[in-house]
Amino acid sequence: MSGHSKWATIRHKKGAQDAKRGKVFTKLIKEITVAARMGGGDMETNPRLRQAVVKAKSENMPKENIDRAIKKGTGELEGVDYVEMAYEGYGPGGVAIMVEALTDNKNRTAADVRSIFSKHGGNLGENGCVSYLFTRKGVIAYPTEKYGEDEILEHALEAGAEDVSTEGDQIEVTCAPDDFENLLQAMQDAGFEESSASISKIPEATISLDPEGTRKALKLIELIDDHDDIQEVSTNLDIPDDLDLSEE
Repeated sequence: MSGHSKWATIRHKKGAQDAKRGKVFTKLIKEITVAARMGGGDMETNPRLRQAVVKAKSENMPKENIDRAIKKGTGELEGVDYVEMAYEGYGPGGVAIMVEALTDNKNRTAADVRSIFSKHGGNLGENGCVSYLFTRKGVIAYPTEKYGEDEILEHALEAGAEDVSTEGDQIEVTCAPDDFENLLQAMQDAGFEESSASISKIPEATISLDPEGTRKALKLIELIDDHDDIQEVSTNLDIPDDLDLSEE
């Protein structure tokens, strides 16, 4: 799972930059709004909304922003009607890329995503062309500066985790989607504060490219992820910890 872990770490650090905080919040607000619109504003009976709020809290989104997004979804406040879209394709070197979007203009988003792929060495494929390479998992990350892998491992496995691994400065705990909320709550009850938490698509296996190819593929992935309508990008690209990203 090193490909996902490294990309997730890079994505989290990028999102944590003050200059991009507004963009991160905008994407989270879209997800909360759609979740509330589809399943109602009660988190007790709406698992998707609960997960969206957990992710928003892990990004330190203020409570008033979360509440406002829920009200937009339930119709208490005026909001935009977003549509869910998914795209699959390949990047440089045959890297698999899955893209999830929420948009108020399907044609615009599809054209933008296709353009980004084609201009940066990739191409969109048919639905299902790469999705079989991924599995949905709950992913909870903890900073190594605060915790050791052994202490996370001890508590996480008892709470239902499937795997615990360290990637760079993050300890990553994975679990089945159905166990995500209980595991997160158990870890919080034990005093552990996560740096991020979400249900994501994890590659069954990763592929490696040479440094130049890796940087090109990563550039494409980051450009897709930077688009306002894109909620999540998943890849099976293996990104070495010692890769010099300054040469992108």
